[in-house]
Order: sequence, then C-alpha cells, then structure tokens
Amino acid sequence: MLEQEGRVWFRRALSVEGLAALDATASSEGRPGERIIALPHIEAVSALASELLPGARAVRVVAFNKTEASNWTLPWHQDRVVALRERIDTPGFTNWTKKSGIWHAEPPIEVLEHMLFARIHLDPSDEENGCLQLALGTHTRGKIAAADADAVANASPIENCIAARGDVLFAKALILHRSAPSRTNASRRAIRIDYCAERLPLPLAWAA
Repeated sequence: MLEQEGRVWFRRALSVEGLAALDATASSEGRPGERIIALPHIEAVSALASELLPGARAVRVVAFNKTEASNWTLPWHQDRVVALRERIDTPGFTNWTKKSGIWHAEPPIEVLEHMLFARIHLDPSDEENGCLQLALGTHTRGKIAAADADAVANASPIENCIAARGDVLFAKALILHRSAPSRTNASRRAIRIDYCAERLPLPLAWAA
C-alpha cells in the first residue's frame, strides 16, 4: 500500500495514555502549523516509521488545529521543504526561506524520496471539518510543478482521509495532498511528524 499508493493507515495505533499526553502538547491556539521542539509518547509511532522506512528518524514535528476561528484551505501540492538548523549554501539545496525563525530549503529529490510523514489524529477527521485529501500514487511522479498539480491529482484516485481519534496515517513525502476548509465549529487537531532515512551532507543538520 505504501509503495504503490503512497500511504498506509494504522487504526487505533496509540494508547489512551499516549493520546492524553499529546493532547497537552498539541496547539490549542488554532495556528495553521506550530512547530514542536519535543513530543512525548511517540515511541510507538517512530517504531512504525522504522518498519516502513528502515533508518528513519524524526526530523520535524508540527501541530495543526483547524477550528472555526482558524480555518484554512490548501490546493494540491507537494511538501518539498525540510527544516534545517542553519543556512549553509550546499549544492542541491535551493529555495531557502525562514519560517517562524527556522531555516527551510528544498533538498535534492533523493532526500525527499527517503522521507515520509506520520499524521496523528487527535480528533475525528472527515469531509465536514476539512480532512486531508491524498492523490494516491502521485509520489511516484517525482517533483510536480505547481501548475501541473491539479491535472495530475485529478487524473489519480483521490482519498478523503477519514480518521478517528488515535488513527495514524503514514504517507510518502512527495504525495500530492490538499485540504478544504472546515464547515463545523469543532476542532480538528493533528500532529505531523516528518521522518527521513537519508543523511544530510555535512555541515548541514536537521533543525529537530
């Protein structure tokens, strides 16, 4: 499922205790994406990541909380930037930018091909509250230009990522995805963890 379609689900993957610890960590302010320095009780998620991607290590953690007060939509896109400790101009690393005080850059495709992300659902997620949508199989297309993203996605099977509390989704970094705005006033909290099995060329270092 992961190699062919670009995603795999683990339903009810986290314990009640683990979810309670993550509740206290996840953003309660409704920011579209809040970087987290330390995240407790993710050993089970990281163990799954290592099974799917041998050598994987967590390199970025972001919390999301889509609410009626903080609502957003994203078009079809790939996540092609990584968070780095500092800017050091290095062959293959382009489009440097600073977000929330953290340097980000687009790495060579070989790095992205050895990355996946985990999405931990702290609240139920469905079409009503703007769940994630995936264009299955698009991770095999390499880097997709923004101008071509809609056409490529619409030619692919599209999955609404309907999830219950405690469900964990793993997806390839290069899969096309989007989300619609929420149509309810309920929170839709999720935590995303980026994993990579590729070593960065020295002296670059992950921000995590």
